[in-house]
Amino acid sequence: MKLVIIPVDFSESSLNAAKYGVKILAASPETEILLYHVCDKPDSYDNRMESLEKLKEELLINKSANVTLLSETGDFITELEKLARHREADMIIMGITNRSALAQVFVGNNALKMAENKFCPVMIIPANAEYNEIKNVLLATDLKNTNSTTPSSPIKKILTAFNANLHIVNVNSEHYIALSETFAEERQKLADMFADFNPEFYFLRLYDVDEAIEQFARDKSIDLIITIQKEHSVMHKLFNAGHLKKLAYESTIPVIAVHE
Repeated sequence: MKLVIIPVDFSESSLNAAKYGVKILAASPETEILLYHVCDKPDSYDNRMESLEKLKEELLINKSANVTLLSETGDFITELEKLARHREADMIIMGITNRSALAQVFVGNNALKMAENKFCPVMIIPANAEYNEIKNVLLATDLKNTNSTTPSSPIKKILTAFNANLHIVNVNSEHYIALSETFAEERQKLADMFADFNPEFYFLRLYDVDEAIEQFARDKSIDLIITIQKEHSVMHKLFNAGHLKKLAYESTIPVIAVHE
């Protein structure tokens, strides 16, 4: 990955995301980590840059990483989207809070809005997430039209950046002992697509998708969950307000949203 943007508003959740992002990317000097702040008032620019400089120094104690800084004035979502498009960012890393309901509205809504964008994967760092080296990545899939709806390029960038093991999981209450011919064909397409990463496949005959994924992630020591945003699909519900609250607010595992 060439560029990862980490928005910082100096809240506890954004500082946690910055710490997490620098730790997981410190071993990739070719990746530019951009700490990004949007000022609501032009006259606060100098103070914000000083704060960003101080944060950078703190993050780089006893480690090296390619960290740059940028502060702009304007609307947070608008400016962040423009920056990600203009710089062709590979990923945005954002924090989310599990504290007061009011804080969840402001911080959670921003994270959700960015997760809905279709031009850049967004990693959401739960408030309770503690740094773990990313060794095991879970890719959740509905196994439908996989060739046309699986954004293989950004997913491969993520897997390559972290040199991680890939676990592909499908949850479907209709699974039996043997896969249907259709599911078997879609499985093979994914196996071919990610052949370089030697994926392991798991088929869970359960009804509650997000609960099944949470349990699987705990059982298999998953360090990162990737969900594919598909409109009108069963996997899309993972990122509606209620299910994201459960997955991100209560979980300790970072989640990346990518779009078909």
